[in-house]
Amino acid sequence: MENVLEIRHLRKSFGAHEVLRDIDFAAQAGEVVCVIGSSGSGKSTLLRCINLLETPDAGEILYHGQNIQTGGLSMPAFHAKVGMVFQQFNLFENMTVLKNCMYGQMKALGRGEKESRGNAMKYLAKVGMDQFINARPRQLSGGQKQRVAIARALAMDPEVLLFDEPTSALDPEMVGEVLNVMQELARSGLTMLVVTHEMGFARSVASKVVFMDAGVILEAGTPEQVLDHPQQERTKAFLANVLK
Repeated sequence: MENVLEIRHLRKSFGAHEVLRDIDFAAQAGEVVCVIGSSGSGKSTLLRCINLLETPDAGEILYHGQNIQTGGLSMPAFHAKVGMVFQQFNLFENMTVLKNCMYGQMKALGRGEKESRGNAMKYLAKVGMDQFINARPRQLSGGQKQRVAIARALAMDPEVLLFDEPTSALDPEMVGEVLNVMQELARSGLTMLVVTHEMGFARSVASKVVFMDAGVILEAGTPEQVLDHPQQERTKAFLANVLK
C-alpha cells in the first residue's frame, strides 16, 4: 500500500515552547489514523502543520512522496486534496448551508454553479442535511453544523480528511450523529486522520492509533495494541484516566 501522507522529523515551536519534537509517521490509502493524547500534547498543532495552517520549523510533509513545501504542488491544489474539519465548524455565517458547500468548489476548483450545486446536494444528502439547504449556520444545532462542515469538505472531493477534535464542541447527545457520519466515511475507504477524545470511535474505526505526549509520538499501533495492551507507563496512565 502506498503512503498518501508521510511526516518526517517534523518540529514546531512557539517561542521557547517546543510543541512538536521529531514527529515521524505515515498514513496509507484508506487508513483511519486516530491521534489521541491529553490537551497540550501537540495533536492539533500536528494537524495544522500537515495542512500548513502552521509552518513547521523543520522536517518534511510528503503527499504521495512529494514534499508539499518544496514540491510542484500548489497550495490550493493540496488543500483541495487534503481537507480539514475543524472543532468550531468554521462555516460562513452569512451564507446558507448550500452556499457554504458550493463556495469552495467554485472558488478553489473553478467548478460552475450547476456542478457545484449538484455536488453539494449529494454530500448534504449523505450527511442527512439536505432538508436544511436554505438555513443559515446560526439556525442549526452544533451537530448539524458539524455535519454541514463535513459535507463542505467532502464536496471538494478530497483524498484525505483531517478532523481536529470534531466532536469536542458538541453537546453529548450530538456527538453520536457526527461519529455515525464519520464511521460511514471510514467504511467508504476515505483516508482519515482524526484527533479525538472518543476512544470508542478509535477502537471501532481506526486502523492505527497514535498516542502523543509532550510533543512526541510515544506509542503507535493497532487499536488493540495501543488501547488494550499499551507498553508505555504514560499511555497506561492516560487511558486509565479517559476510560474510567
